[in-house]
Amino acid sequence: MSPAIWVPLVFLLCALLILASGVRLSRYGDIIAEKTGLGGTWTGLVLMATVTSLPELITGISSVTVFDVPDIAAGDAIGSCMFNLVILAFLDFRHPTPLTARVHQGHVLSAAFGILQLALAAMAILLGPRAPMLGWVGLHSLLFLAIWLFAVRTIFVFERIRMADIAETLTGDIKYGEVSLGRAAGLYALNAAVLVAAAAYLPGAGERFAELSGLDQSFVGSLLVAASTSLPEVVVSVAAARLGAFDMAVANLFGSNLFNVGVVGIDDLFYTDGSMLAQVSPAHLATLEVAIAMTAVAIVGLTYRAQRKRFRLSWDSIGLLALYAAGLVMLKWLA
Repeated sequence: MSPAIWVPLVFLLCALLILASGVRLSRYGDIIAEKTGLGGTWTGLVLMATVTSLPELITGISSVTVFDVPDIAAGDAIGSCMFNLVILAFLDFRHPTPLTARVHQGHVLSAAFGILQLALAAMAILLGPRAPMLGWVGLHSLLFLAIWLFAVRTIFVFERIRMADIAETLTGDIKYGEVSLGRAAGLYALNAAVLVAAAAYLPGAGERFAELSGLDQSFVGSLLVAASTSLPEVVVSVAAARLGAFDMAVANLFGSNLFNVGVVGIDDLFYTDGSMLAQVSPAHLATLEVAIAMTAVAIVGLTYRAQRKRFRLSWDSIGLLALYAAGLVMLKWLA
C-alpha cells in the first residue's frame, strides 16, 4: 500500500479511537472531580491536561532521540500552545452565551503562568548558545519544569480556597451517585491509555507527510504535527463542555499549554548536544510571540467577562482566531 493511502487511513483510525476514549475520559474526569471535591479546574489542569499532552511528550522525545529533529519537537510543543487557544474560540462558537461568562476568573492564574513560560522560551531562543547551562541542559529547561510544578501547587491552593468559599452556595446534588470513585479512576486510566496509544501514532503520520511534501520542518511541526497531537485536547474539551463542565474544559487547555512548555524542558534533558532551543529555527520566535499574544487576549476576555455576543463568537474569540491566522502566515513566510 502506498504512503499516500496508508497515512490518511492511520490518521483516521487513530482519530476515531481518540474520539471514543476522549469522550469517556471527560465523563470519568468529571466524576473524579465530584467524588474528590477537587473541582473541575484542578482536575482539568492536572489530570486531563497531563493525559492529553502526553502525545507532545512522546513526539518530542522521539524527535530528539531517534530522528534528531529538534525543530519538530519545539514546533510541536509551542505550536500546540497556539492551537489549544484556538479551541477556546471553538468552544465559544458552540454556545449562545460567551464562554468567559460560564467559567470563573481563576483561569487567569494558569494563563499568566503560561505567559511566563512562553516568554522564558523566547529568551532562550534569542540567547542561543549563550544561554546559561547546567551540564548539557539549558537552565531555562529546568525553570520550565519548576514553573509547572509551582503553578500546579499554587492553583491547587487557590482552587481549594475558592471551593471552600462557594461551598455554601452549592446545591449538593450528586450527578454520579451510581459510580464509585475506584471504578471511575480505573476507567479513567483505561481510557487515558487508549487515548495516548492512539495519539502516539499521529505525529508519525505528520512527519511522514513532511517527508513526502518537502515542507519546512518548523512549519510542519508548528502546524500539522501540533494539530494532530492537540486532537485529544479538542475531543476532551468539547466533551467536557457538553457535560456542562466548562471550567474543566478551559483548565484542560491552559493546563496543556503549561505542560507543553514543560515538555520542551524534558526534551532538552534527552537532547545531549547542548541546549535544544539553541539549535532550533528562529521562526519559532514568531510562534512564541503569537502564543503569548493569544494568551493575553484570553486573559482580557476572562477578566472583562462579556455577557453577550453580537455574532456567534465573542470579541476575544475573534481576536484569538485572527492572531492564529496571522501566526500561520508568518510561519509560512519565515519557513
